[in-house]
Amino acid sequence: MLDLEIIDHPSPNHDARPEGAAVEILLLHYTGMESGAAALARLCDPDAKVSAHYVVEEDGRIFQLVPESRRAWHAGIAEWQGAGDINARSVGIEIVNPGHEFGYRTFPADQMTAVKLLCLDVLTRHPIPAVGVLGHSDVAPLRKLDPGELFDWRGLAAAGIGLWPESGAAAVLESAVAKALQRIGYGYTGEDLPAVIRAFQRHFRPNAITGTADAETRRRLAALLAVID
Repeated sequence: MLDLEIIDHPSPNHDARPEGAAVEILLLHYTGMESGAAALARLCDPDAKVSAHYVVEEDGRIFQLVPESRRAWHAGIAEWQGAGDINARSVGIEIVNPGHEFGYRTFPADQMTAVKLLCLDVLTRHPIPAVGVLGHSDVAPLRKLDPGELFDWRGLAAAGIGLWPESGAAAVLESAVAKALQRIGYGYTGEDLPAVIRAFQRHFRPNAITGTADAETRRRLAALLAVID
């Protein structure tokens, strides 16, 4: 375990993980509220019935709300690699940021440093594959945007957390985009493929979130498949 200063801030909103459920996803969110204090209050409100394992403030403070051994309630209706109940098989981290509704902004350096250290700490306890380090929008692309296009996924990958595919010469064929996304783990491709493409772009090609699988998006798809296959 890394030497992290973690503030205990218990939430009542959790239950037992199903028997045999393995933690295979590290799910990152933004709080999407006007302040960190407001987010903490909501995540600890028994009437809200939402929570996460951790909250990371903009100044780098880390709060633990739910023990990792318990199921926190943060993913909602979501899917990855053909299975639902993301809460049962994930550790959830909420990162304080107003989000797209309240003035989305860059994540401060101190906050990102804390996020990286916390993620590395979680990864010492759970055999989460690199492709399992995800944003909320990856598992719920029809309804979520977080942590969004300003989040430094590339920096996390450089620190050994998750993946960042550099574009290569090859590209997935336009006709094979849906299957490529499914092979990575994305769901909902049959319901709204452009929304799923936007989720992929928000994570892996944040400078062009169009919902259209242009050549660069398809090259990044191919590069990611080459890493995980």
